[in-house]
Amino acid sequence: MTDGSRSGRRGTGWRRLLGLQDSSARSPVPEADEADEAECVHIRDCTEGPEGRRVVTVRGTLRTVGERTVGGLPALEAELDDGSASLSIVWLGRRSIAGVEPGRDMIASGRVVDSRGRPVLFNPRYELKPLGTE
Repeated sequence: MTDGSRSGRRGTGWRRLLGLQDSSARSPVPEADEADEAECVHIRDCTEGPEGRRVVTVRGTLRTVGERTVGGLPALEAELDDGSASLSIVWLGRRSIAGVEPGRDMIASGRVVDSRGRPVLFNPRYELKPLGTE
């Protein structure tokens, strides 16, 4: 085959194999912030249910950040508040994380657990929002 005969089909086999659509056939995708907001739940709704620990995505502002010890190991603990309630976020084995500071907006995802009547996320996935954004 010559390069000219393949030019219109380049890469379509992999897309088809992986189940991906052609870029021209894709539906419009919402902006990243809109998608993040659509998935987020209010912290007041983050509780362990009868089905067990569920995975949640929350967005809020860090109110406090501090270091503590858990089982003899360092841990960074922060309080995330979204206006409806607050929850604790704990990163085990960390003394600090760049950008994690009071007043910073964050989106966090993880399995919520109930610790002493309070929701907690341990080692969540997180995204720090740029300073000055609401």
